[in-house]
Amino acid sequence: MHSNTKESLIDFDRPVPRYTSYPTAPHFKPDVEGSHYKSWLKDLPDGSHLSLYFHIPFCPQLCWFCGCHTKITKRYSSVEDYLSLLIREIEMTADLSAHSGNVTHMHFGGGSPTILKASDFSRLMGSIRNAFSISDGAEIAIEIDPRQINEAKVAAYAKAGVTRASLGVQDFDQRVLESVHREQPFYASYESMKLLRDYGIRNINFDLMYGLPHQTTETMKQTAEYTLLLNPDRIAIFGYAHVPWMKKHMRLLPEKALPDAMERLRLFEVASKIFCDAGYIPVGIDHFAKPGDALAQAKEQGRLYRNFQGYTDDKADALIGMGVSAISRLPAGFTQNSQMLAYRDSILKGRLPKEKFFTLSREDRLRDDIIQSFMCKLSADVGHICQSHGYDPRYFSKEIDTLKPLRNARLIEFEDNGVINIVVPQAARLTCAAFDAYLQPSETSRHVTAT
Repeated sequence: MHSNTKESLIDFDRPVPRYTSYPTAPHFKPDVEGSHYKSWLKDLPDGSHLSLYFHIPFCPQLCWFCGCHTKITKRYSSVEDYLSLLIREIEMTADLSAHSGNVTHMHFGGGSPTILKASDFSRLMGSIRNAFSISDGAEIAIEIDPRQINEAKVAAYAKAGVTRASLGVQDFDQRVLESVHREQPFYASYESMKLLRDYGIRNINFDLMYGLPHQTTETMKQTAEYTLLLNPDRIAIFGYAHVPWMKKHMRLLPEKALPDAMERLRLFEVASKIFCDAGYIPVGIDHFAKPGDALAQAKEQGRLYRNFQGYTDDKADALIGMGVSAISRLPAGFTQNSQMLAYRDSILKGRLPKEKFFTLSREDRLRDDIIQSFMCKLSADVGHICQSHGYDPRYFSKEIDTLKPLRNARLIEFEDNGVINIVVPQAARLTCAAFDAYLQPSETSRHVTAT
């Protein structure tokens, strides 16, 4: 990226959503006892492909960069109590939806799913298999904290059918890690990968971050090179979102050591070049995959999709989220679970723990398709997408006019046939924001800048 292009991007930079959904979660509305969710589950057609997400909202230690819904606990009894609640939610959900079809994808996130003891993870998987029909060849993915892994846990994952593991690496520079309260030596990641591969879990993702305190282009270069030594199948490099007004623990970070906007762009560029030079395929705005990986193939075949877990080749008919704060997407719309106290109260009273919902309109689906195209393909034929939804191809002429400054700055380009291309990946979210009917200037505190 040329320096003048970087400067242009920074000039346009502003807080916008990450667009893991459209509409985004702040626009979901209060639900009443999960009434929408119940009817939406019951309406799923027989033969539907289901994707399941399970949220484990606990960590033994707080990382100061964390923006997730998690709770720090030293008492394992709290985890055991929560697991019993989650299993009950699984059973209640299955009573309404299990007839609909087969599960083709599962994802365990957090928090730290690796906080579960091996026996408890096996118990959880047993409950899921009793409740749902799991397809042969289903992808079962788990997020892993390398500091919490042992052989018993990995053996339990393998026996349960886990096929993919995402390691929370973040960075390999010890000064950087110490500054964010996450001391994690290189050998922890190495030993985790060796254990996983020894037990046949060979699809490995690395999650890295840029924009952390004390990161420099030199430390990022070293982190990227260490990453290549461990040879993961996929690499995600997420921009750190500094929102101390929302997450008070972020005030503990040494703010003066945070890289500025220009340096953040350089950090991403350095890592991106190293991964691409090593043969990884760039996917979306912040993922990289080996050419033979399913994510790279999905990109090549136009099947790439974006949801709350990031980029995926999973486009099941319904994503059902279970656990505290988990979000579901069904054909009719979105629902979100409640936070811990309300979640516990609902489950103990035999109610589904739904707190919010959003029913998708015809126009929402149109805008979602355009935003998905920009985020996944870095390109969108807006007129053609409008026609496919039964809209006039000029429906978004006003929105397209607002993009002209980005075009003039060479961050995006307009083709003669009406296709809009993203030239600089970090401009994708800015472009999507032009098609977001719900985004208001007053929402800036909820979001982070595009860079």
